[in-house]
Amino acid sequence: MGYTLFIVASNLIIPIIMLFFGMKFRNHGPEKINSFYGYRTTMSKKNKDTWEFAHLYFGKLWRKIGGVLLIFSLIISVIAFLFNQEIESMICLLLLTVQMVVLIASIFPVEKALKKNFDQNGNRVKGL
Repeated sequence: MGYTLFIVASNLIIPIIMLFFGMKFRNHGPEKINSFYGYRTTMSKKNKDTWEFAHLYFGKLWRKIGGVLLIFSLIISVIAFLFNQEIESMICLLLLTVQMVVLIASIFPVEKALKKNFDQNGNRVKGL
């Protein structure tokens, strides 16, 4: 039973982190632009406006993705326990891989939204 709970908890770490930071950044990101905490890309760190926009967008995105990923991960975790330990381990490794790909891929829509709303110098595009 202890092994089962450990595996389920391990499978839920990434979705829970995404939900937590999604909720946190949805309202407001870190106050100051920094290189240690928050959504930190070259475009997001251009100025205060891009920094706030990126965190708001990123927060909404991670909240949605984290919720879907949490439900998906719970279902896959339950299904994985129907198999022997070797297959269960492979399923959990595959689940972790999917979670990491989704986590990293979430950067692309945020950067696309930044480029759509700001020019390369960080000024808002007129008409938006």
